[in-house]
Formats: sequence, C-alpha cells, structure tokens
Amino acid sequence: MNDTPEIAAMTFEDALRALEDVVRALESGDVPLDDSITLYERGEALRRHCQARLDAAQARIEKIVAGPDGLPASTQPFDAAGR
Repeated sequence: MNDTPEIAAMTFEDALRALEDVVRALESGDVPLDDSITLYERGEALRRHCQARLDAAQARIEKIVAGPDGLPASTQPFDAAGR
C-alpha cells in the first residue's frame, strides 16, 4: 500500500469515518478542482486501507473456522445468522 503513515496507523473505523468525510466534501460541490483531486486521492488511499483491513479480518475469520485439516469446518453466510 502507498498509504501515508497517518492512514496506515488508522483503525478501520477511523479510516471509514475519514472516507465518509471525503465523500461528503466531494459531493457538496463546494471544493475547488485542485482540492477535489487531492481529496479524491486521499479517499482512494482510505478506501484501499479499509479494504485491506477487511481482507485481513476475513482471513483471520477463515483461519478461526477452519477444521484440523485446514478446510472450513462449516460455511454459513454472515447475513444468515440473523434469520
């Protein structure tokens, strides 16, 4: 990842909030073009960071639910648990 050290140190929740702030600013239409480009680049770095954190969490979950043979002991969609 080419994230700034500031972004790399963020928790998923902090990065998501910062990304939401970037989106709101861009959607407002009140940001000059050059600033919009800078905001977009920051937003992309935040999105990559969030995706990496989600991918790491998914890998940890898959490791936890794996059986002794390394294969999943069972599979169930995340949203099926609430039904």
